[in-house]
Amino acid sequence: MTRLITIILLFLLSLLAVLRGQAYYLWLLSIAVTEFPLIFAFGTIVMLITGFWVNKYQLSGTIIGVVALILFVSPIFRSYLIARNLKQDLAYWFGDEKIKNDIDPLALGKLFTLKFKDTVQHQTLNYVTYADGAKMTLDLFPSLLPGKRPCVIVVHGGSWTSGDNKQLPDLNSYLAQKGYHVAAINYRLAPKYQTPAPVEDISNAMKYFRKHADGLHIDTDHFVLLGRSAGAQIALLAAYTLHDKALKGVIEFYGPVDMVWGYSIPSNPLIMDSRRVMNEYVGGTYAHVPQKYHDCSPLFFVDKDSPPTLMIHGINDPLVTYIHAIKLGAKLSENHIPHYWLKLPWATHGFDFNLSGPGGQLSTYAVEQFLNEVTR
Repeated sequence: MTRLITIILLFLLSLLAVLRGQAYYLWLLSIAVTEFPLIFAFGTIVMLITGFWVNKYQLSGTIIGVVALILFVSPIFRSYLIARNLKQDLAYWFGDEKIKNDIDPLALGKLFTLKFKDTVQHQTLNYVTYADGAKMTLDLFPSLLPGKRPCVIVVHGGSWTSGDNKQLPDLNSYLAQKGYHVAAINYRLAPKYQTPAPVEDISNAMKYFRKHADGLHIDTDHFVLLGRSAGAQIALLAAYTLHDKALKGVIEFYGPVDMVWGYSIPSNPLIMDSRRVMNEYVGGTYAHVPQKYHDCSPLFFVDKDSPPTLMIHGINDPLVTYIHAIKLGAKLSENHIPHYWLKLPWATHGFDFNLSGPGGQLSTYAVEQFLNEVTR
């Protein structure tokens, strides 16, 4: 009976590989299930093996366990299907010729690595001080390749009201090893500061880099913005409204792009009160300040001069629906802007916590190739 109960619990967990987590802790569990699949698959295999020594409920437990095992490993198989064409897809959208490298989008051996280990030492810099005394800092992960190099400005998530630039630092180190300066910025948070304050912070970070370009060895003709969740909305809005020719591209992870439409379909309150955080960031409800919701929606500012855009969004995201990616892709197509949506059917919000997971590997590969193409 103990074996059967354990297998049933594993089966219920395995459902998070194909279904959205509909509560806060289920969402967190779904990140673990989909991006550390081998851990759960191994546990299921152990329970299946123990069936040789039990008689009661042996068959029923084994059947349920096999189904759970298939679900646990399904993100690996689904990521393999995407990986087969990812290099060609990226080359089609962003390159004039086939991408030339020996990197594989998905390496099964990396799935056994729990976290990215090689970290690059960063320095903390104060990039702007405002009249009210607010000091904004950034962590600069310097390129490990010599010469003046492009700079990736990373904008953290946190529902516009929380979080900082220490989030998910592994990608910063990875890109620094590949020859990019990576600046993970802090920005002014709601409710004390409201939109468009964070966009102004990005602009000031770029001004800082232009002023100190020689000392920091930054190629100020090649900036790329990268944002996650709320940070993706900020990065996209900056990319589409600053009209800076040095912005060569923007990368968004699971971000909202239509704040007007997004307000009309709030996220699951068991995970996040999306209307509350939007009210605090924008400065009121949509009924009170409709123009501000329009003005902070990146979707409405896409035009023929917008920079190339890489969208990365999971279908099982319960916080920011993938419909935002569909809407942005349609607007980019309408304006003939090179873009690509890395669509991950199993992935949830924050899936890139583990760079070695199925979604983590594919997204890291896509980010690297996008950067190579738009900054060359």
